Amino acid sequence: MKQNSIITSTLLLFLSSSLMAKDIRVGNAQEVVEAVGKANAGDNILLKEGTYIFNAPLTIRRPGTEQTPIKLMDDPADKGRPRFDFSALPEASANNGIVLRTSYWHLKGIDVYKAGHNGLKVQGGLHNLIENCTFFQNFDTGLQLSDGAAYNTVLNCDSYENADSKKENADGFSCKMDVGTGNKFIGCRAWNNMDDGWDGYLRGVDNVNTSYENCWAFMNGVSKDGVVSGGDGNGFKTGGSDDKTLKHNAVYKNCIAAANVADGFDHNSNRGEVSLYNCAAHSNKRNLAFLKASPLSKLTIKNTLVIGPTGSLVADVTDITDNSWQLQRAVADADVQSVDVKQLLQPRKADGTLPEISYLRPAAGSILIDKGTKLALPFSGTAPDIAPFESNQ
Repeated sequence: MKQNSIITSTLLLFLSSSLMAKDIRVGNAQEVVEAVGKANAGDNILLKEGTYIFNAPLTIRRPGTEQTPIKLMDDPADKGRPRFDFSALPEASANNGIVLRTSYWHLKGIDVYKAGHNGLKVQGGLHNLIENCTFFQNFDTGLQLSDGAAYNTVLNCDSYENADSKKENADGFSCKMDVGTGNKFIGCRAWNNMDDGWDGYLRGVDNVNTSYENCWAFMNGVSKDGVVSGGDGNGFKTGGSDDKTLKHNAVYKNCIAAANVADGFDHNSNRGEVSLYNCAAHSNKRNLAFLKASPLSKLTIKNTLVIGPTGSLVADVTDITDNSWQLQRAVADADVQSVDVKQLLQPRKADGTLPEISYLRPAAGSILIDKGTKLALPFSGTAPDIAPFESNQ
């Protein structure tokens, strides 16, 4: 019996060792396709720096697990980044760059550009992490979540200059159509996209929850050359639907909408619940656009800064307190350290997090300092500042 036990233990140890996660280093598109097609849970596919030229969409199907996700990421031994070039794919709805159709993958440090449709489409995938990636000059949305995609996190990603040939339909990020619930965007930026920074339009699903934290949507609906597009040009489109009945519940924390051609934060017939905590809107055509037609079921706004006209704040139920337009005097440019929107374009830190900027940060002696209400968010001083950033006094 003892000998059989030893043999069994040895066999299990052998099997465990043979299935151990491995590092797979790749340096061209064909090697990426082969590695993705064979990857097992726990494997790390490490991308050497340089340009990877793809002639077809890269479809990811093999699943990881919660304990052992599969990683497709930049090689930490390199200083440069891997760049996935999909320019060989003409503009067409089938010509997405990366199609993620499975769960528990971690994509990190990849530049994706010039796909014929979405740069990355998370198509039904669950519990994926997309980190420190960029999506630009694609013929549709930079990164789209749809087809039931749920509980995914998009962390410290940028999406910009995405433009379809008609210059009217490409968003920075979209969590829309038949998307699932529980998706998160953290530390992401969207700018110079021909439609919206973020689009939450629904079709075929209802009562979806999405959260946004430290995200910046700016200069959307206009090209980097200053040409206004034919798209909507909103910063954050919270929802909307064909029959104007569907609910996309959204929570925004420390988010900024600035210099967008149309609305900063827009409800677009969304019938769900929307909350803004320590957010800011500045220099949009309409800063806040929560309208009376097909209104939100509930609108909550706390500690939020608007410089310029506030806009419309209609919902079936509202909880709107401790915001800049509710102070004893109007907020002026001098109440913040800077109103230079272009600060939002500054390079990220080495770890991929957002840059430290003075834009919309309360100035010394500002009426915004310590005038907010205490929420489940960090702050300095006796109370939170009314702004997306603390004054650091």
